[in-house]
Amino acid sequence: MSEAHTNAIKTHYICQTYTAKGGGGLEIGKQFQYTTAAEATARAEREANSPDCVGADAYMVTEDPNSDEIGEPTFLVRLGTVPEAD
Repeated sequence: MSEAHTNAIKTHYICQTYTAKGGGGLEIGKQFQYTTAAEATARAEREANSPDCVGADAYMVTEDPNSDEIGEPTFLVRLGTVPEAD
């Protein structure tokens, strides 16, 4: 494997769902990882319409494989009831 390939920053596209927790809070439901932003966004849209889901996020994060550092999430779409973004 070439050094350029092993040093490449990786981008992960995630769909994360939320369910209602007793007492009025939220908890993470499901997480799905995709290869494109469009796939993650489409899944979030579908999941947000399902009866057991109160909200869904689609976001991307970057990973540096040399340091294992994960960047801050960049939200693609936030649907329904989701936690506040910091």
